[in-house]
Amino acid sequence: MEALTALCDTLLPSLDVSSVDDDDSLTQFYQTSASMAATPLALSVLLGGKIQHPKIYLSSVAVWLLSTRIGTFVLCGRKSLSSNFPYFQRFSRVSHEEREQILLSWSDSRFSLLRILFKAVKIFTLLLFFTQVNEKDENVSWKAIGYCRADLKSRKRGIKDIQQLGNEVAEKKKYLTEEEQFGPLHRGIIDLNQSRETALDKLQNLGFTVTLPDKKDTTIESLSASFIVKCDAVVVGSGWGGGVVAGVLAKAGYKVLVLEKGSYLARSRLSLLEGQAMDQMYLGHGILGTENMDVLVVAGSTVGGGSTINWSASIRTPPHVIKEWGVKYKLGLFGSKAYDKALDVVCQKMGVQMEFEHEGFNNMVLRKGCEKLGYPVQTIPRNASSDHYCGWCCLGCKDGGKKGVSETWLVDLVESGNGAVLPQCEAVKVIARNVNGRKRAVGVAFEFLNQGVKETAIVESDVTVVACGAICTPPLLKRSGLKNPNIGKNLHLHPVVMGWGYFPDAPSSDAWPEAEKKSYEGAIMTAMSTVAANPEASGYGAIIQTPALHPGMFSALMPWLSGRDIKNRMRRFSRTAHIFALARDKGSGVITSPTDISYKMDDADQTNLSNGIRKC
Repeated sequence: MEALTALCDTLLPSLDVSSVDDDDSLTQFYQTSASMAATPLALSVLLGGKIQHPKIYLSSVAVWLLSTRIGTFVLCGRKSLSSNFPYFQRFSRVSHEEREQILLSWSDSRFSLLRILFKAVKIFTLLLFFTQVNEKDENVSWKAIGYCRADLKSRKRGIKDIQQLGNEVAEKKKYLTEEEQFGPLHRGIIDLNQSRETALDKLQNLGFTVTLPDKKDTTIESLSASFIVKCDAVVVGSGWGGGVVAGVLAKAGYKVLVLEKGSYLARSRLSLLEGQAMDQMYLGHGILGTENMDVLVVAGSTVGGGSTINWSASIRTPPHVIKEWGVKYKLGLFGSKAYDKALDVVCQKMGVQMEFEHEGFNNMVLRKGCEKLGYPVQTIPRNASSDHYCGWCCLGCKDGGKKGVSETWLVDLVESGNGAVLPQCEAVKVIARNVNGRKRAVGVAFEFLNQGVKETAIVESDVTVVACGAICTPPLLKRSGLKNPNIGKNLHLHPVVMGWGYFPDAPSSDAWPEAEKKSYEGAIMTAMSTVAANPEASGYGAIIQTPALHPGMFSALMPWLSGRDIKNRMRRFSRTAHIFALARDKGSGVITSPTDISYKMDDADQTNLSNGIRKC
């Protein structure tokens, strides 16, 4: 812990400032170190097993080495030596200035393991420090950097303090209906983690057949199963793929069960706090990195999947992509009228439209910059209403204004009376049996926690749909005995490189963007440019868009040059525009497990990203 604390305090030290612009919150921010905020303790929990990564053990080894004199010399070199006997020092005894130089040397070291160590410690420490909250849901840095909790802002353009509504809401809460408290899915959520008996009764009331395993059945799955549920279709995953399939089948009259690895958070239970939301609603607690930590992979792991935490952009399949799929890969469906009509149906269901009442900070900067430079700029269609001015939708949508799967197709599933969603139930194997000489999927074995004890159950079905995302689907197929050598290969991501621009608050009334505009507020995506996309030729270029970045992720992505430098950068957070270049990659990756992902960009991808960031 001494070595870990020294690492954290090197990244985020207590800086000796008597007063910063006569602002007490800024002074407190500069004077607060990572250890004063208990960040090392939180980091120890991450490194102690909460974060799953093939190289996470190296962090523990490195911290142990840094707690010894010889180990510190091995990792840190001459900068760790003292002029006094015994010359060798533990990392915590090295001066702060030398420790900063050591971390910078790791960041561009010839040894890849040192680079990975720097990335991991830097990302985890900064992310934790800027997302930790006390019992009042406050963070020591937020006031200083101009950040405000979502519950202290209105969700629309007219920004106002809504704390005054607190007592009124509390008074009304006892009169709220179940749907108002727990969202439109409340009748169809089956929580096996609270009371298995109650959950099974609820399944039977919905018309599902629930039985105990037959002792005469000697299959491995049945021997270990707590119970068996029978249905017409079981769908693994509740996102844009699985949720849509489940809703359509249930509405057509079939009995459908949806297995979702993540939890269910009703609107009323969304905290909209970055740290809590990432922990509860993102795959890998929001800190899922590739093998060498070169890419952070952001993926939803909650009821509704990625649609619950995505940025509202609802872009139809581009013409050059449809052409490639249809001509190069001979997939005629995608150039057909049927596919075009399908897109119409989906967009109508999601309420996709291109209007907005007010544009947010980042998109204003992107749009005006493109117009001044003569770059093409487009308005992005969104699955949200025109007045949905919400920068927190990456943490869940509290008012249901963003029409993801949980507000559309899963609602159809529940209202049909034919379906149910089982959250925190992870599919471990697709069960296959020999039927007429061929193997056929007949159901899924899944795991869940019953009051803290792990149990296994089985869903028997006529149809099995596996739609648990690009990260989790391949490992499930492998665990199920499928032998196709392509499973897990050919992973494509959207590699992103970020650019930043600081727009100070101007004292005059004609400040632009307006003084009250903040980088984290407003619709996440309303503008984009294809200036570097090359759609008429290869189609493998880069598009320019804006992200949703709250303090934790913003700090993790920013360059770190010193403790003072990162605090100076964070001080500007709320008026720093974020714009990124996103490439359609030619390179690809391999998924060994949901926590073991390797990925390598093609040289052309790096060129495209370089062109894109230059435009940014």
